Amino acid sequence: MFKNVYKDDAAKREQHEAVRNKVGWYHFTHQLLEVTGEDATAFLDRIHANPIATLKVGSERYTTILNEDGVIIDDVVVFRLEENKYWISTLYVNKLVKWLDAYKGESKVEYRNITGAWAMYAVQGPLSKELLNCFLAEKIDDQKFFTIRDNKIGDVLVKVNRAGFAGEKVGYEIYIAPEKAALVEAKLEECGKAFGAVRVTEFQLMVWTLPAEKGFYLMCDLNGTNPLEVGLERGIDWNKDFIGKEALVKVKEEGPKRRMLGFTVDEEDMHIETRSLGSSGAPILLDGEEVGRVRKLTYGYTVGKNIGYALVDSGKANIGDKVIINGFEATLTDKVFC
Repeated sequence: MFKNVYKDDAAKREQHEAVRNKVGWYHFTHQLLEVTGEDATAFLDRIHANPIATLKVGSERYTTILNEDGVIIDDVVVFRLEENKYWISTLYVNKLVKWLDAYKGESKVEYRNITGAWAMYAVQGPLSKELLNCFLAEKIDDQKFFTIRDNKIGDVLVKVNRAGFAGEKVGYEIYIAPEKAALVEAKLEECGKAFGAVRVTEFQLMVWTLPAEKGFYLMCDLNGTNPLEVGLERGIDWNKDFIGKEALVKVKEEGPKRRMLGFTVDEEDMHIETRSLGSSGAPILLDGEEVGRVRKLTYGYTVGKNIGYALVDSGKANIGDKVIINGFEATLTDKVFC
């Protein structure tokens, strides 16, 4: 059940607005799987729907992993650190290992969970580059989006990745050995004062509200869907072999039966079940007919209203439609809100 308890929370609002307008930072390490071996590239290319073989060293790619039915079982970021060395960033590393084991066969590839070897700090917002330039050994002015580089803080090695889950055009992630993590925090606190930097401590903001405003997904939003239903078909390499391709080609030819849209609710306080919290999600009614189910709901500080994702039947509901969700009027929108 969802009840708006966020709108008037001053601490949450301050942290959210820091990321959107200045710079905010937080410690949140995704699980990391390191993949190596002479067959690593070919193996990962088959596992992921988007191409891995075309990645340049120092670059990364967001991609889905599908089962044989073309259904998403994980969405990950794959980093190519060396010619035959990759990182996969996921929230489900044990599940991922079992999946790779099932398809490894005779491939000359090894993988290991290296989550404990790195701490990751996200630094997000319009002033994040200026903040990092204050204490990194090498300036990052020319670092492109979705690239990862070695750098240093003093004589301590770090990896700086230009990306982030807040949806900001300018944002970075700093990877550092956990025993050296206090160094990053000290630098962010000290140098951040000049830029109005705020430490984000609210987990709900890190993984829920900030990403939702920009149309970013969690796996709980994607469960049971295929990439074409949720707008993740961009970048899929239809010319290569990947697990789930045959089923997904059929979906492409016939057209997806459902699609993910956004929605807004003007009512400030309401009760709406979301699938991402464990239920099947509240039904979405258009002229009395159920046309979909709620996937996510949160409060968008930038938007100034309650926002969410809805998985609706294709052809039955469209952007701009006024719908009823658990007695509350909502408007279907694009799923990118700002």
